[in-house]
Amino acid sequence: MDIDAFLTDAARVVPSAVPVNAADRLTQVDLSRAAEIEITRDTYLEARSSHQTLSELLESEHYDPSPAGSPLDAFERQLALRGVRVGGAYPATVELFYQGAPALLPEFMRREITRGMKMRPELSMLTASTAHITTNRYAPFAVDTSAEDADLSLRPLADGANVPAVVVNEQLHTINVPDYGLVLKASYKALRHRTTDQFKVLLWYIGYRLQTDKMALLIDVIRNGDGNGNAAEIINTDTSGTLDYDDLVKFWAELHPFEMNTLVCSKAAIQEILNLAEFKDPMIGFKFQTAGELVSPLGARLVRCDEVPDDLVIGMDRRFAVEEVITQPLTIEYDKVIEQRIEEAVISESVAYAKVIQDAAKVLDSSWT
Repeated sequence: MDIDAFLTDAARVVPSAVPVNAADRLTQVDLSRAAEIEITRDTYLEARSSHQTLSELLESEHYDPSPAGSPLDAFERQLALRGVRVGGAYPATVELFYQGAPALLPEFMRREITRGMKMRPELSMLTASTAHITTNRYAPFAVDTSAEDADLSLRPLADGANVPAVVVNEQLHTINVPDYGLVLKASYKALRHRTTDQFKVLLWYIGYRLQTDKMALLIDVIRNGDGNGNAAEIINTDTSGTLDYDDLVKFWAELHPFEMNTLVCSKAAIQEILNLAEFKDPMIGFKFQTAGELVSPLGARLVRCDEVPDDLVIGMDRRFAVEEVITQPLTIEYDKVIEQRIEEAVISESVAYAKVIQDAAKVLDSSWT
């Protein structure tokens, strides 16, 4: 439930509980434990030192964990306690936010930027897994897939026979997990009378752009590898300068034994694929096209990424191709937001991408001469 569904003007007085739903005054949210918490810069420092967000820290047993079925999480209870409306018919302005709960603004911003990231869900569709680590160096898996299929197949074992083995080591070269970020420059004058609803849209846009940039990082790792000599294999079309249905079918077959469930390409390549006669007529290649989404050449989901050159199409099995590695989750310069009223605040994240199974992604090149 959104906090704005229940927070009324009466909640501007610090209560021990506030009504959750105006239609059901019997349902209460207990704010007594939330009222015992004072959020300061030190609280953010504690969260960072334990590799948590403020919201996660507040949910820990030493603070204000949410009971089962609670309509609000711990951070939303802090907003409710201070009567800060962040949406609905009468949302607070940024100025009122500063007057009522300035220490909560950095976490509010982080949460809304994260929400903006989720508005670009394609990145999560391209990653097989996400790992959170505590150092800035990471050693990806090195999975030996060079053995013949017969050597890895299940079979009855005679006495003394070799058992099929999947050989897994660490890659020779570790990858660096760098910091990425941007600076939000916004004068207090420009923001003070804006409502939190208006401010949210700006924060969503920032998250959306950050996610778009991370897609470009991921695509670069798929194409060129993560520094361990594992660049994607390049498959050429039959004729340089052209891309036809037969090329896509052959490309689909080359990814075996993996499933080509995702195609990543630029706007121009997407237009070229969707304008092929075979993808205009739903009766041609019907068995392929009904295996995926509404627009799904060969059963694969099309994902647009303009960082991919127009003459390349990336085909991948997203379940096995790439993993995301995070050492520092999305962070806002909380001290500048609290004390300097934003002005210039750095928004940063430490993230990298690594190959899991090299053969789970390949590249189709339509201009190879």
